[in-house]
Amino acid sequence: MTATMEECKSTSLYYREGSSDKEYHVRLEPKDNGFVVNIAFGRRGSTLSTGTKTSAPVYYDAALMIFEKVVREKKAKGYTEGENGTSYQHSDKASQVSGLVPQLLNHIDEVEVARLTSNPSWGMQEKKDGRRLLLRKEPGLIEGINKKGLIVGVSETVVKTARELHGHFVMDGESIGNYLHAFDLLFLNGEDLRPKPYRQRYIALLNLLAGGLPKHIKIVSLWTDCIDKASWLRDLKAEQAEGVVFKLMNAPYTAGRPNSGGSQLKHKFVATLSAVVAKVNQQRSVGLRLLNHEGWQSVGNVTIPPNQPVPKIGAVVEIRYLYSYPDGSLFQPVYLGERSDVDVAECVVSQLKFKATEEDDQ
Repeated sequence: MTATMEECKSTSLYYREGSSDKEYHVRLEPKDNGFVVNIAFGRRGSTLSTGTKTSAPVYYDAALMIFEKVVREKKAKGYTEGENGTSYQHSDKASQVSGLVPQLLNHIDEVEVARLTSNPSWGMQEKKDGRRLLLRKEPGLIEGINKKGLIVGVSETVVKTARELHGHFVMDGESIGNYLHAFDLLFLNGEDLRPKPYRQRYIALLNLLAGGLPKHIKIVSLWTDCIDKASWLRDLKAEQAEGVVFKLMNAPYTAGRPNSGGSQLKHKFVATLSAVVAKVNQQRSVGLRLLNHEGWQSVGNVTIPPNQPVPKIGAVVEIRYLYSYPDGSLFQPVYLGERSDVDVAECVVSQLKFKATEEDDQ
């Protein structure tokens, strides 16, 4: 069955108020002998969750009614259409295991940052404030993979750019809105680059992206000179960037997160953590908890903005805060949204950033 342009429909909707910045994409498209209505939604700048409003293909008129109903309901809740709306490619394999897992990074403190900044064996990059995404391009296939190794939807602008690039590849990066900020190349035309030093993988990534001058896949800058690293570290702090990442230039790509240390390390300028919702309170707030060596530890409450749904008990959520008190409770916590790509086991007390005391400063 061939669908006309009039039959295929898509709408991008946005909701922004206070700390909430959400997007919702609806697409009516052909499948098999009928039509389906697929959706993508989540916090803007994140790797969006994908789903469908039709469990099986239906007639066009039925699909159109579902499509229009979804759009009406979202607009009634305050969503509006944006001129810069970005459609997402729906994947029938969403949430399936991809066979790949990205290299995950441990945190370091200011002392370690100073040491690595002055060490020429380590390169430095800006830590982008988005969601981790591997982009895999194979014959007839372009798909995303999240930090848990599961297949997820990808912005159609990124898909279009990937399609225009020559060859087949798997690149690693951070997804922010319409763009993928790429910083590593794992496979190229069937060759596994992961055993190679990061220096070589980064050069291969530069060569791949330089050929097509892609609009929606951007290279993340890399600084190796110690003076440049120190200068950019100051600038990124002044610009209120999320943080920096240090990478050992001669190290291979190692999937997963090491128990400690590692050849790639991160430092955040702002404190964020992933916590589990322990209870739902009155007045639109939820209680939070983290895992310690004895079990669960309460870290206080956070208010849910009126334009965001209240998460359910057991959900993993992302919180920004200034610092933690000695008892673990958070000072000035801000709710950022749910994190479907983070496991409960990752919600541990070691994430806490404590307030410095006078004794610490002496």
